[in-house]
Amino acid sequence: MSLPPRALEPSVQEHLRLEAFEGKFDVKDFVGAISEKLIAQSKADPGPFDPKPFIRTFEAAVDKLIAVRKDVQAQTEQMEKSVRVAERDYSKKMSDLNRGFEAVGQSFSGMETKMNEVGRTAIRIGEQMESVHQQRQRAQAAYDLIDFYGQFAKDDTTRVDALKKEGKEGRRKVAVLLRRLATVAKEVDLPLSDKTRENIDRYCEKFEKDMLHLFDRAYRRGDPKMMHHCAQTLLDFNGGASCVQVYVNQHDFFINRVAESTEIDDNLWGALPDPDAPPPETESGLQALFAEIRTTVGQEAQIVQAVFPNPAYVMQVFLQRVFAQSIQHHLEQLVGKTITMPELAFLRILQLVHQQTSILVEDLKAYELPSVVPRSPADASEFDRAIKGAPASAASNTATAATISTMLETAMEELFVPYTEGQRYLEKESRSLGELYAGYLAKYSRYHERTGAKGKSSMFGRMVDQLSAAASTTSTSGTSTTSAQAAAALMRFGGLGSSTDRAPEKTGEDPVREEDGVLSVEIAEKMLRWHAETIGRCVELSPSSDVPKHTFALMRVLSAAIANSYIEPAIETAQARLEAADTKSEPGMQALTVLREVDLICHLWQRYVTMALLPLSSSSVTVRREMVIFNNQAVSRIEGGANQVTQRLTDTIIAWLSTQLAKQKRTDFKPRNDDLSFARVNTEPCLACCETLEKVRDAAKANLSGKNLEVFLTEVGVAFHGLLLDHLKKFPVSATGGLMLAKDLKSYQDTIDTFSLPPLHERFEFIRQLGNVFLVKPDILKSYITEGYLGRIDSALLRPYLAQRSDWGQAEKGFNDAAEGSPGGGAGGADGKGVRDRFGMGRLSMIMKDLEPLREQISMPSMPTGMQNMSHIAGNIASSFASARPSRFSNVGA
Repeated sequence: MSLPPRALEPSVQEHLRLEAFEGKFDVKDFVGAISEKLIAQSKADPGPFDPKPFIRTFEAAVDKLIAVRKDVQAQTEQMEKSVRVAERDYSKKMSDLNRGFEAVGQSFSGMETKMNEVGRTAIRIGEQMESVHQQRQRAQAAYDLIDFYGQFAKDDTTRVDALKKEGKEGRRKVAVLLRRLATVAKEVDLPLSDKTRENIDRYCEKFEKDMLHLFDRAYRRGDPKMMHHCAQTLLDFNGGASCVQVYVNQHDFFINRVAESTEIDDNLWGALPDPDAPPPETESGLQALFAEIRTTVGQEAQIVQAVFPNPAYVMQVFLQRVFAQSIQHHLEQLVGKTITMPELAFLRILQLVHQQTSILVEDLKAYELPSVVPRSPADASEFDRAIKGAPASAASNTATAATISTMLETAMEELFVPYTEGQRYLEKESRSLGELYAGYLAKYSRYHERTGAKGKSSMFGRMVDQLSAAASTTSTSGTSTTSAQAAAALMRFGGLGSSTDRAPEKTGEDPVREEDGVLSVEIAEKMLRWHAETIGRCVELSPSSDVPKHTFALMRVLSAAIANSYIEPAIETAQARLEAADTKSEPGMQALTVLREVDLICHLWQRYVTMALLPLSSSSVTVRREMVIFNNQAVSRIEGGANQVTQRLTDTIIAWLSTQLAKQKRTDFKPRNDDLSFARVNTEPCLACCETLEKVRDAAKANLSGKNLEVFLTEVGVAFHGLLLDHLKKFPVSATGGLMLAKDLKSYQDTIDTFSLPPLHERFEFIRQLGNVFLVKPDILKSYITEGYLGRIDSALLRPYLAQRSDWGQAEKGFNDAAEGSPGGGAGGADGKGVRDRFGMGRLSMIMKDLEPLREQISMPSMPTGMQNMSHIAGNIASSFASARPSRFSNVGA
């Protein structure tokens, strides 16, 4: 049974209205709001819970909500219908608008086409009008020009004078008019035209003078506007060159610097000709001049841009005047002071000025100005272009076509052309370097000339003769070549003469000293430092295309000094001393010291050539190849001389050892008084030979290294081994003498072992075992020679040594019987072959042959281990060349 519906409370009806569901809606809040009052009533009723009020309220609310939903659905359907109708209307309107826009666009396109046609027509009309206007202007200008020409023909300048008095614009018009009249007057050939031309020229001169006078007054008053007007007017008149000259000639910089600088820097000029002093980096007068130039140019750049319409051209004229007058004058003053000095002073001054000028040029390049010259408005007519074929400022444009940077480079080159053109500079460098070397090596050359080889066939004599021939050589043009000048300097300052006119030592000269002729790495370093400075100066002052051949020429000067005049005389003297040495006296080892210095100097020299000189010839393959060939030939000559000295020293040592062995007494190994014999440790020849070998060893290890040391000591050891083999064949040995011989051979072996060469150890171990054949008993002699190193040798080779035994007469028979009774033995070739197979015949000769090629391998000694840092010294020299400054060599003698 359903309950009757209950009327809803007003508060509940508020929650059931359509507006309550708009926005945010929460079901819990909605239910709570409807049942809030019912819940309060239920709590207030003391009886049991009654759901009926709730049921009735909720049913009524649901009914109300259903009705609201129906209303909403009806409204939604109505609105959807309205929207569909509106959309149809909107689509229709948009279609109508699109059609309208298309029609408007087509109208505008047609209008644009018509306007373009009208525009083209207007352009054609404008061009025709411009052409007509130009023709009219040309006709008017021609008319005016003819009119003025007629007035000048009548010598009437009233109209021109009136135009000139109209102010700035009038003067500019007069300038253009006069220029045109001067051009026409040169072309007209009519009666009385010469007089008219003279009138026009006279008036042009007067006008130019008036404008220059006006410019001068404005310059003195400091009126830049009037100066600019005058400059522009003169530019329109004749290019403005006269105005620029007036401005430059009257500049205070050139007027005030008329007095010569009398300041003298004693430190600079005192150290200038000293090759050991560093080249100067600045000169007080030059530094002050360049500082003033920088200041003046900085100010002038601003003034010129404000005054002249063509500032770049004016700056070029000003800078050319600075170089041609101020800088060149100061350079001539500096060069003039070096006339009485050595040529090194002149070259250093030239380098100093060149370096400072290069820095100045780089600084002045910052004032590069635009070279565009504005034209006067009065000069823009077609008539002027027709008559002249170019704008009025064509001359100025041509002058400023080259930039200020290019002008500065050209001015700098022209500044040094009088000193560097042709071969003049290279000849001075070569002559200066040759004089320095010759003066430095004068005492050295005299020492080796007077103490070395005296014959014509000596290397020093041949070198002097070659220098004499080179000094007299001239080129095809009749002038001395660079090599000839360097050779003449070496001859003159070294006090040398050819073999035909070499005079004996003068009594008034200082006597030569031993230390004057000693090779020294320090001297070679100094020579290379001087050469590095010269090369750096040559690279800076010579054109880049001439650097390779100039480097080659200076390389020949260095080679002539360091090889021909320094190293080869020392080698020749050492060779001569070895040849002239007394064979009865012990040979000296000074030749090894010479070879050591030669080795160090050559390594330093070649390191310098490789690092500093050859890279400079990379731009010329031909010159580089010639330099390499020339350098290799010079080194080959030195190596050949060193090899000859080494071989001669080896022969001298062997000859001395042979002499000592020849002092051996025949009774040394067959003594009569055994007690006296045993009191001696070794025989006197043994002691002398061991002492000589120890000296050779110490000297060789002190001066040679590497393969050269090994080959040299091996050569001495092998040769001494051969001497001992022959020596043992000459002396009879008794049983007690065999002990003395064994002690001698052991001393020889111990001494040779200090050479630390395995091939020599094998040879002298064989010698020791060979000496023991004099100690063994006869019954075991046969078995002894078949063991060790002796077992490798044919017994026939040992017989000469066995025959020196004092008891060989008895032992020989048993030895022969044993040989004949051996298996396969017999007479003739079969017996000989058996002995060879048994004892390994020929092994000794094979050992000799294995070591024999070493005799031919002795070459120039290489750098000792302790001198490896010499390459660092050469690196210092190469780096000093790059900066053209001599460096200090602190690693010498390491």
